[in-house]
Amino acid sequence: MAANADGSNAYALLTLDYVDGMLEKRAPHREAHLAGARRAHEEGKVVMAGALLDPVDQGVFVFKNCEREEIEAFVKADAYYVAGLVPRYAIRPWMVVVGN
Repeated sequence: MAANADGSNAYALLTLDYVDGMLEKRAPHREAHLAGARRAHEEGKVVMAGALLDPVDQGVFVFKNCEREEIEAFVKADAYYVAGLVPRYAIRPWMVVVGN
């Protein structure tokens, strides 16, 4: 998923499924989770990230020009995942047709 052959950016969406009661359970792990997200953003790997609302049941990250293995490593090191607050996740290539 590194940059495309034509030099354009390649994107991937990471979705993290959260356990029930995430808002209450995340508190002890939130700062470490956010620190990891900020670090990936500063490194240019994560374009944006956040949680879906109503209900808060998933987190979504947009990765740019990263190999799947990099994203997998990010998940495995994430504080929410390590704490068992993310029972499932998905990584999907995303073809962006407007913007870049």
